[in-house]
Amino acid sequence: MIAIDDVLIANDIVEKKFVCNLIACKGACCWVGDYGAPVLPKEVKILDQYIDIIREGLSDESKKMIDNWDWKDKFTSDQWDGAALHPDGSCVFLIKNEIGISMCGIEKAYNEGKIDFKKPLSCHLYPIRVNRNPELGFEAWNYDEWDICSAACSLGNELKVPVYKFLKEAIIRAKGEEFYDQLAEAAEHHFSEKP
Repeated sequence: MIAIDDVLIANDIVEKKFVCNLIACKGACCWVGDYGAPVLPKEVKILDQYIDIIREGLSDESKKMIDNWDWKDKFTSDQWDGAALHPDGSCVFLIKNEIGISMCGIEKAYNEGKIDFKKPLSCHLYPIRVNRNPELGFEAWNYDEWDICSAACSLGNELKVPVYKFLKEAIIRAKGEEFYDQLAEAAEHHFSEKP
């Protein structure tokens, strides 16, 4: 376990290798699972602000769901709300590109310069899952090993890219550059101590 500020980071995040392989998985994390993407309360406000712009790029089914049902109604916890899912399990914000790869409709609007919000942090940080414990004042960052990401693990091993390096942009977005630099230094130290 690595501790930086108020964050406890599982060793797997520096030890395991991971590089998304969308050609192999087709973006399965956007359409497989029991819950929609966790969305932080501050992100709900941002998405509410941009929902009409994001909606333009979505499927008719997603537009209908957004029009007839609050997009964040799938689940609520004390830490986050979750994006709604279609009956087949796909996220309400899912779109597919011309070769059938699932992508985020929020990120599409961002990439087109229509909004200044990339996507929910939980999606950007995946396969890191963050569990917040405000009562005790810390966060636990864990590596979420999911069989649909086996191709990403294989590619990460082939390219020798640890999870934290693959997610550098997302980690900096979540905690800042200084935090990432401390994590990278801790990772080097972690491996220098291994026999």
